[in-house]
Amino acid sequence: MQTAYTKEELRTLLAPLRGKRIVLVPTMGALHAGHASLLKQARTMAGEDGAVVASVFLNPVQFDNAGDLATYPKTPMQDLETCDKCGVDVVFMPSPDTMYCSDRSITMEETHLSTVLCGASRPGHFAGVCLVVNKLFNLVQPTDAVFGKKDYQQLAIIRRMVRDLDIPITIHGAEIVRENDGLALSSRNVRLTPEHRAAAPAIRRSLLSAASAFSAGKSVEEVCTQVKTELESIPGVRCDYVELVDAVTLHEVTDPHRLALLAVAAWFGEVRLIDNLELSCS
Repeated sequence: MQTAYTKEELRTLLAPLRGKRIVLVPTMGALHAGHASLLKQARTMAGEDGAVVASVFLNPVQFDNAGDLATYPKTPMQDLETCDKCGVDVVFMPSPDTMYCSDRSITMEETHLSTVLCGASRPGHFAGVCLVVNKLFNLVQPTDAVFGKKDYQQLAIIRRMVRDLDIPITIHGAEIVRENDGLALSSRNVRLTPEHRAAAPAIRRSLLSAASAFSAGKSVEEVCTQVKTELESIPGVRCDYVELVDAVTLHEVTDPHRLALLAVAAWFGEVRLIDNLELSCS
């Protein structure tokens, strides 16, 4: 495994790999078993003749809350170990000054998928995501990229960006990896208090219960209310949103034959957790 800290080093390491299948896994570091599953999926996808590139970059542009950026965990040495164990060929670990010019003036904006769910309460977040992912696509020029379904809205927006901008990359969504008690793995989980960590699996349970209710004929509104009521009965928990939407458009479900998404974001004290569940409407 080789590591690049500058764009020039990255280009040098990637030059011999051009013409092969290159699979990119963008991350913000603090890698856990969920990230490892993405890297392993990328390794399988690339095969013996292809290459896996992982980026480890805590992107300041996508944070709408300075406090969240400041407290985001940073584990660079462990991240490199994880990448090595998962068969990554090249790790790109740039600094913010490397990724962004001090007088940068070009931005990116998505105007439909990013107006709901997390985008509604995190202004500018997905503009920052689109910008950094587009830069990584330009730098690495992968054939494929893997993103986790836990950040489902991010995955949908990146798919839309690739489609609308004719970027020649195949986007793959990887299933959510969970703890034994059902909590979706997240770098933010380490910031939960013991009490909130014990309560957090209620997110998954509420989603599964609501999915059963939806299958039994409950309305979208009833299903969302059920999840919110269950979660907000826990001391110190408040919901940012609970929505049942079309899995592609992220807006109202209008076609009963399309995949739907039940998505939730909830504050457990000072920590915001997200989770989701794909549902078949038919």
